[in-house]
Amino acid sequence: MGLRINDTIPDLTVETDQGTLSLHDWIGDSWAIIFSHPKDFTPVCTTEFGAVAQLAAEWEKRGTKVMGVSVDGVEEHTKWKKDIEAVGGAPANFPIVADDGLEISKAFDMLPAEAYMPDGRTPADSATVRSVFIIGPDKQLKLSMTYPMTVGRNFAEVLRALDGLQTSAREGVATPANWQVGQDVVVPVAVSDEDAIAKYGAIDTKLPYLRMAKLPK
Repeated sequence: MGLRINDTIPDLTVETDQGTLSLHDWIGDSWAIIFSHPKDFTPVCTTEFGAVAQLAAEWEKRGTKVMGVSVDGVEEHTKWKKDIEAVGGAPANFPIVADDGLEISKAFDMLPAEAYMPDGRTPADSATVRSVFIIGPDKQLKLSMTYPMTVGRNFAEVLRALDGLQTSAREGVATPANWQVGQDVVVPVAVSDEDAIAKYGAIDTKLPYLRMAKLPK
């Protein structure tokens, strides 16, 4: 059975370029993003790591830690970070897990249980190790996305999804398609019109089951 939304993530102890870390201890009281890659020194992944590095201030603003995962070792990660900084123009100060034994890749259901990394492996051998996981302070999986090797991930969308998750958790609301911070949110069906108006000041009833409102400032 794969890791599903609201499952508690495994509390694995992992080796990273920043030392040995326990996933639950590393997350602590923060939100966290774990994003995986099939191999170091690959073109699309290098641009993605650069994009994550550029967003360091945005992750910090949202109380969110980020961690990369790759099936190569710590020494390769350390060398690769020089390329990432050159391409992204920002230091990659987050840890990268050396998942050469595929422990995280299998525990998070990114590879078949019988998978292994052959000698002289190529990115194709671990192609499915290309996912994003957003985890709450309760250590539960809140969102996951998986991409093919040929399509670079949009980390602006990851940031937008994180904003939606944090707003939902904080305010008890939902967010509509393409929502951005500051836009109207969806009032839960369980909340009466009277209670919604008392809380939000006004509601915009588009359908009996679709009511929008502005969050109080």
